[in-house]
Amino acid sequence: MAKEETITSSGVVIECLPDAQFMVRLDDSGHVIHAYIAGNMRKFQIRVLKGDRVTVEMTPYDPTKGRIRFRTK
Repeated sequence: MAKEETITSSGVVIECLPDAQFMVRLDDSGHVIHAYIAGNMRKFQIRVLKGDRVTVEMTPYDPTKGRIRFRTK
């Protein structure tokens, strides 16, 4: 069975929550979602702070949650 397609969007971190979780405002729709850091970012200890621009990956089943895949420079 193939993996489901994900929705990729960019946004800005508006709040840092405990346990490497963040609130992200999406650029295209303006919605605020709850996102966590992907495994590779944890592995290489990439820091994400309030105000950082990030790329978020969401599942089509629950668009209110996502995974931060990339922090733009």
